[in-house]
Amino acid sequence: MNSKDIRIVFMGTPEFAVGSLKALVEGGYNVVGVVTMPDKPAGRGHKIQYSAVKQYALEKGLKLMQPEKLKDEAFISELKALNADLQIVVAFRMLPEIVWSMPPMGTFNLHGSLLPQYRGAAPINWAIINGDKETGVTTFMLKHEIDTGNIILQEKTPIAPEDNIGTVYDRLMEIGAGLVTKTVDLIAEGDVKTLPQESSEELRPAPKIFKETCRLDFSKKSEQLHNLVRGLSPYPAAWVEIENEGGERRIQKIYETEVETASHNEKPGTIISDGKKTLKVACADGYLKLKSVQLSGKRRMTVQEMLCGMKIEAEKIVL
Repeated sequence: MNSKDIRIVFMGTPEFAVGSLKALVEGGYNVVGVVTMPDKPAGRGHKIQYSAVKQYALEKGLKLMQPEKLKDEAFISELKALNADLQIVVAFRMLPEIVWSMPPMGTFNLHGSLLPQYRGAAPINWAIINGDKETGVTTFMLKHEIDTGNIILQEKTPIAPEDNIGTVYDRLMEIGAGLVTKTVDLIAEGDVKTLPQESSEELRPAPKIFKETCRLDFSKKSEQLHNLVRGLSPYPAAWVEIENEGGERRIQKIYETEVETASHNEKPGTIISDGKKTLKVACADGYLKLKSVQLSGKRRMTVQEMLCGMKIEAEKIVL
């Protein structure tokens, strides 16, 4: 069967999924429907915000579905009526069996890690947070347990010391888009040889990132803290709570840091600065040098810019 004749329903929500949908559309593949999350209010004005996938689907005039519940009878009927041969899932919700088992060619998922490592909601973040030197993307067939289906294809990419979630995310989005079209072509040829995911005691999970996940704990080592900052920059960003001499507290986001290994007798969380250009915080095995930050209610700035208007000796980190 010609891969361009396969009737495809695409399911996804964030920008990461748009890369794959765009590759399918621009590659001439037959996308007969797109499923994304319902619209939701966002920001202070609670304005309705469309998902990145919805925005792209509307631009291209694609058939769009936004079910509240994936088992809803009306949605199931609408999905069946599309007569899809294949479904593709990229960064979407967990599908019920009635949905993923519907098309005759099955449903495959693109996941932002080298499975079986980093099953879960935030695989790209956790690979960087854990200091990995390599990551990648995987396509796999869906089955009951989340992120456990047989692997179709994988592609690797190095994580450079200067990489953060922003740079790796963009790179994996592009690599993943190519892997999705390759996977469709393989399925069309009827020559897919899948491999079961090997189970191991050393598997690392990729749970959802919460606000408390992002808080810097200066009792840890400098490299751990630095990798946490990288794995959360530019979004959602690592943070600390700062208290001034009047007892007022505010959040400071940290976007860029450097490691300084050194022996010292400072209490973890102690701020050390020359008041002009540099600021570092004592941690377990040295210091974390802050390079780029954002004070609550302010724009992102370099530490040098911040120090121009701040008495650092009157500030302390709340541990």
